[in-house]
Amino acid sequence: MIFQETHLKGAFVIELEKIEDNRGFFARAWCKREFEVHGLNSRLVQCNLSFNKDQGTIRGMHYQGTPHEEAKLVRCTRGAIFDVIIDLRRGSVTYLKWIGVELTAENRKMFYVPENFAHGYQTLEDNSEVLYQVSQFYSPGAERGVRWDDPTFAIEWPETDNLIISEKDNNWPDYVVGKRLP
Repeated sequence: MIFQETHLKGAFVIELEKIEDNRGFFARAWCKREFEVHGLNSRLVQCNLSFNKDQGTIRGMHYQGTPHEEAKLVRCTRGAIFDVIIDLRRGSVTYLKWIGVELTAENRKMFYVPENFAHGYQTLEDNSEVLYQVSQFYSPGAERGVRWDDPTFAIEWPETDNLIISEKDNNWPDYVVGKRLP
């Protein structure tokens, strides 16, 4: 695997290191040892799958509060998404900064999302499917979020017309700068 750290410390885009021949290719998509060498959380306890039938669907921006913070390894297994994370770590030099990465079934890239980052994505194609591997079990009482269009972050989403967003994701409150994560 090829690990490329982003400008948000601890967040990585991970590409497959393919061994190719006339049949196709073979590549590792997960290696506990390699994740640990890069200082990443290698604990995986749950895998989640999200199917999105329409282009322009936004899911996010989600995270789990203390003590249920989760790291995520996200990949698009069908279609294409614009995957976004926001650094919510107070004291971080990139606090409140965001980055977006295009993940597609064809490019097979993965996005490592550290604990205390909000995460979400927008579908770029109909019938897109996203697989998440997470380091914590889902805890409904710890579910938190920030609004996808909160001016504090000013995320530049690629699609702005015909958006599909859940009522819950549309109604997260404005983020209060300096607020401690619950």
